[in-house]
Amino acid sequence: MSHAGVHSGYRTGALWAAAGISFAGLVIGSAIAAVGMLEFDEQCTHGLIQGPGRLLRVRDQAFPPATVCEFQGGDIASVGGREVLGALLRGGLLVMVLCVFVALLAECFDPRPGGRLVMPMSRAEKLRRTGTALTVTCSVFLLLYAPAGWKLLAGPSSACSAGADWGDNPPRTLEYSFFPPQATCRYTSGMTERMNPGFLASLAAQSAAPVLPAGVGFALALRRWSRERAVRSGAEAAAVPDGGRQDAH
Repeated sequence: MSHAGVHSGYRTGALWAAAGISFAGLVIGSAIAAVGMLEFDEQCTHGLIQGPGRLLRVRDQAFPPATVCEFQGGDIASVGGREVLGALLRGGLLVMVLCVFVALLAECFDPRPGGRLVMPMSRAEKLRRTGTALTVTCSVFLLLYAPAGWKLLAGPSSACSAGADWGDNPPRTLEYSFFPPQATCRYTSGMTERMNPGFLASLAAQSAAPVLPAGVGFALALRRWSRERAVRSGAEAAAVPDGGRQDAH
């Protein structure tokens, strides 16, 4: 039996399953951390949380989500910044990122049939799978980028005043960037503030990273599928006898 035209792809189901479980754990853990942040800053400010020395300032930590109260002798953080939950969230994020990138990179290769890590897969099936991965990664990027960057897309120089009626005293946009989607706003009082929280801007920009390997995998799958289709069409045309072509006329 001829094996010409038999192709394979790597088995990535386990990687995607692990990434999904890690993502679910991140969502649950981040929700617990976010709940723990509620009123934590006010408790520090009003002396309900005692620390080593005088309270210096209160700040929000992007990841793991936590409110940190800085005292003279050390910091005290809400539940997200403590060892157990913080370590679990960091570990879950690392597992998810590694699994997603390995799964996407696997789509860029064309393994030979046979072997425990590969499975039979036609060019068309590989094209559909890589297309799905590209669609999902692009959708995630757009869903995260749109809430953070829509003001910049509407008008970068006036991003700070977009979406609200400021009258004759709109805030000025001092500087802006698209990656990450961020701007520095200065109000008429002289106070300056970031347009987006730091974690949101960073997350929106970092979500573009998986799109690159997904796009490369899709482009390679499309090229291999097109090449196979061209070879097959040429073989079919060569197989038609001269008499058959003459009869067609």
